[in-house]
Amino acid sequence: MALELRQQLKLAQQLVMTPQLQQAIKLLQLSRLELVETVQQELMENPFLEEVQQNPDVDHLENNETARKEVQSEDVYSNELSRDADWEDYLGEFASAPRGAQQHEFEMPEDMTSLEARYASKPSLDGHLLWQLRLSQLTERQMAVGEAIIGNLSSSGYLQASLEEIAEFTESTVEDVAPVLERIQNFDPVGVAARSVQECLLVQLRGLGYDRDPVLVALVGEHLEDLEARRYKPLLRKFKLSMEDFHEYLDIIQSLDPMPGSSFGSGEPSYVSPDVYVRNIDGEFIIFLNEDGLPQLQLSSLYEESIPLATDKEKEYCAEKIRSASWLIKSLYQRQRTLYKVVASIVKQQHAFFEEGVSKLAPLILKDIADDIGMHESTVSRITTNKYVSTPHGIFELKFFFNSALALDDGSQVGSESVKALLKKFIGEEDARNPLSDERLGELLKEELKVSIARRTVAKYRTALDIPSSSRRKQHF
Repeated sequence: MALELRQQLKLAQQLVMTPQLQQAIKLLQLSRLELVETVQQELMENPFLEEVQQNPDVDHLENNETARKEVQSEDVYSNELSRDADWEDYLGEFASAPRGAQQHEFEMPEDMTSLEARYASKPSLDGHLLWQLRLSQLTERQMAVGEAIIGNLSSSGYLQASLEEIAEFTESTVEDVAPVLERIQNFDPVGVAARSVQECLLVQLRGLGYDRDPVLVALVGEHLEDLEARRYKPLLRKFKLSMEDFHEYLDIIQSLDPMPGSSFGSGEPSYVSPDVYVRNIDGEFIIFLNEDGLPQLQLSSLYEESIPLATDKEKEYCAEKIRSASWLIKSLYQRQRTLYKVVASIVKQQHAFFEEGVSKLAPLILKDIADDIGMHESTVSRITTNKYVSTPHGIFELKFFFNSALALDDGSQVGSESVKALLKKFIGEEDARNPLSDERLGELLKEELKVSIARRTVAKYRTALDIPSSSRRKQHF
């Protein structure tokens, strides 16, 4: 077959994303703190962009109103976008209450979210143990030894230094270190500061009063690998146990925690700055966008002044920077407008949640919000990424309000997050000696919500909540 060169015309459509459009999409996904950093960076790099100086004059407010209207105009690159084309105070533009109500809201800090409803970091393992150490009646030398032991614990709660190293570091002897270590191992959580899994579990057995059973002590101290590998038959012959008795021993061993320090946080708090506040004022939910620390922008007066430009390259550079500044102002306005519309739609769709709490969270998907505000699902997905809202019931990520549905017996639906909240409530109120099984939890959910839920579904939700099984929750007193 002969090869030949041929020219032909072909008509095709292709979606091309301009740098400006890419910037607008990127701004949608940024959190408030990331947005502040991006705006500050642009202020440093673009000579035609400047921050509006705050001025309480009425004339300044009028200029802001004029500027906002200009930013909304289609021709954002024209000379009509004057030097006062700044980023209007969005608390006035995107708020479901008049300015008077906004001032009232910020003048009354007691109306803000209660301390109990705010995020707090988990107590660190070190801090929790040091608190118990200082409450103990120890000598000054023993206190120094205890601090050294706690300072050498892993995140799982195991001691990573030998007794000799602790003794050398504290200028004491091994005989001085051993009793302090034993005391710390009986702190909460019991078994912390152990040097092996066997030691950790044996300390917990002593705390529960099971160390008087030599079979149980031998299983933990000598045969953990056999238990892990499920080599049960040799153990049954060795200890002359029936399968029923052996399972009782297994239940006790499985109730122990081999990593007592894993439930504690690192001690470094995770700060969350809400992007939106939703307040209940006189029985109505009012939405405020958080603009704290976010600069208000305007085009600099430099581009209006007659600057002598020697070359076409200089003119092109100035024109590009002016277009970039104008587009950033418009993109920021569009971002705040989209965020406000999405939150307003969420408040409308999840009104029962804002009234009563997590147990009333309704099923919701991105498409519901997208259809309500007339935008694409991808836009809603981007604007709800890394965004937080402060509500009367605490601070939540916007993604939290989107959850799957479970069908009720009467044909209606309930949100999965509501089921999880109720599940957590049932487990929190259970008898520690006789914890609720997954099957019983399913029965309680059916009685409360009239929803048929399988045991494996209950187990899935329990695992998602990081709640152990009933056998591991059981406590022996």
